[in-house]
Amino acid sequence: MAAAVALTLGFVVAEAVAGYIGRSLALLSDAGHNLADVAALGLSWYGLSIARKPSHHGMTYGYHRVAVIAALVNAISLAVIALWIAWEAVARLRLPEPPNGWLMIGIALTGVVINVVIGVRLHEASKDDMNVRSAYVHMMGDAVAAFGVVIAGVVVAVTGSVAADPIVSMLIAVFILWSSFGVLRESATVLLEGTPPGTDMPGVIAAIKAVAGVLDVHDLHVWMVGPGVVACSCHIVVAEQSIREGQQVVREVVRDIERSFHITHTTVQVEVEGCEPNDLYCGKPQSPEHSYHRD
Repeated sequence: MAAAVALTLGFVVAEAVAGYIGRSLALLSDAGHNLADVAALGLSWYGLSIARKPSHHGMTYGYHRVAVIAALVNAISLAVIALWIAWEAVARLRLPEPPNGWLMIGIALTGVVINVVIGVRLHEASKDDMNVRSAYVHMMGDAVAAFGVVIAGVVVAVTGSVAADPIVSMLIAVFILWSSFGVLRESATVLLEGTPPGTDMPGVIAAIKAVAGVLDVHDLHVWMVGPGVVACSCHIVVAEQSIREGQQVVREVVRDIERSFHITHTTVQVEVEGCEPNDLYCGKPQSPEHSYHRD
């Protein structure tokens, strides 16, 4: 991440200067997009660092949500940059300026190489970490945008058409909006404590009920604390039994949903069949307040 920030920042400066000298909106808009990527990579870098801090009494879940917030900020910044590019492209269509096609091609090709190299390095980690995935989306979006600038440069150099520059800029803006939507939706879902994407809630319920000794399950909640940390809480109903038997049932519930659904942080509340929740004497020696937690 540190190397990616330094490399991207250096390219932003070169691309912005080239866009100003070559009067290319496509280069300037891509430089603006890359500048947002510098901030995005920096946020991701910070998020990865602070997420490693251990939990304590003031932050019992640790700092996993910092990475989610970083992903959300990255997605919003992409949307803002896309709208700015579209605005500038419309203005350039009204008042066209002839850009330097060959300069656009040379700078943009360099951008393609840089962004692809960084994207390849981030690809593997992006599968399991939303924060890294937001940075990866930024970089691959940059690679596509830079390739679009190459195409615009070829059109300008060969045909002399000044419209290719703002038209490609508009296409870049649309692509940026499309690519950022998934990260924006996923990070918002986490912050709203929604069910993690891909989690089969009916399957979770069925898996819990399939455990021997479980009669029913209710008050089931599954949410994502941060990248790779999925939490679950539920109440299970069991027949009157010993504390040892109840513990075994809970362990099997936790084990089965962790193995099948990758839920890593589970709290289970045990209720005895036929007992009212506030009846402190029902089902002794099995207490209705008995619970089992695994992190």
